[in-house]
Amino acid sequence: MKALVYNGPRDVSVNEVPDAKIERPTDVLVKITSTNICGSDLHMYEGRAGMQPGRILGHENLGVVIEVGPSVDRVKVGDRVCLPFNIGCGFCANCERGLTGYCLTVNPGFAGGAYGFSGMGPYSGGQAEFLRVPYGDFNCLLLPRDAQEKENDYVMLSDIFPTGYHATELAGVQPGDSVVVYGAGPVGLMAVCSAILKGASQVMVVDTHEDRLKLAEKLGAIAINNTEGEGVDKIMELTGGKGADRGCECVGYQCCNMHREEVPNLTMNNLVQTVKATGRIGVVGVFLPEDPGAADKLARKGQIAFDFGQFWLKGQSMGTGQANVKSYNRQLSRLIEHDKVKPSWIVSHELPLTEAPNAYANFDQRKPGWTKVVLKPGK
Repeated sequence: MKALVYNGPRDVSVNEVPDAKIERPTDVLVKITSTNICGSDLHMYEGRAGMQPGRILGHENLGVVIEVGPSVDRVKVGDRVCLPFNIGCGFCANCERGLTGYCLTVNPGFAGGAYGFSGMGPYSGGQAEFLRVPYGDFNCLLLPRDAQEKENDYVMLSDIFPTGYHATELAGVQPGDSVVVYGAGPVGLMAVCSAILKGASQVMVVDTHEDRLKLAEKLGAIAINNTEGEGVDKIMELTGGKGADRGCECVGYQCCNMHREEVPNLTMNNLVQTVKATGRIGVVGVFLPEDPGAADKLARKGQIAFDFGQFWLKGQSMGTGQANVKSYNRQLSRLIEHDKVKPSWIVSHELPLTEAPNAYANFDQRKPGWTKVVLKPGK
């Protein structure tokens, strides 16, 4: 089969590799029809996350079931399914609590597994023609009858839509709240969408990319361009000096200042400043336990200089971590099915798998207009 293979920093290629296959009785084999490039893929692409050469990338996957293991009961050949990026067993203590992003079974010695991701187990990614899905009955989200015509919507259920929603859950967004979102990339935009779905009265989005801020405005958010470093002052002005009720961090360790220099603690400390006393912060941007490629000494050890004193003084609280996709994807799929949301509006490029290396290069450079790439292995 053809698959996108990681060769080294900023070096990926579409190669012929052995076909994915059923390996255990509970596996499902999926022919991939849509697979997205995620901002998290860039951590591996850039050589910042310890990815091993030869591995297949891709954790935002959707396709058609072509084979099932003998112990698979619910999923059938021909089903269209979306796969959560995090792999769960369905029966460990964390999966039973809905914390499928922290499964204790699929990656022994570590809480959590995922497709095509460094440190998240041996599982191949789905930027390929076929994908093996472990514990298929549990991990496959069966899609409604309109799945083919709305494929670019449903594939967002694999990661960014539930992750954006998770940011608002971690932040505790309630109807009438004011919300500030740091980052107008795909996840930040999905957090905006989710905050609006929840009835937020005011949603502000901070970024330095004008093309992405324009997309946020189309959703009804207030766009704040922080290119001149005035974002904090603008948020405080918009909230009467009190700060937002809730804040969402959707950037992570590679956040940059107005000079395009990496400042790993910037968004976190800005959130402490711009969220009100007793407000809550939700952090879904990725922060690594170690980052040897960082310029910042603390960041190399997975640490940041956090304004904890101010955080404590203001009585703020915080939730962090990756989304437990299965906690949300079924409900969010119903919103798509009944035309309440259309997350595919974020898609800027739909390309065949063969163009993935060029797409990675453009997405990595944050070129204007490259917002979300959907790869189509069958084309």
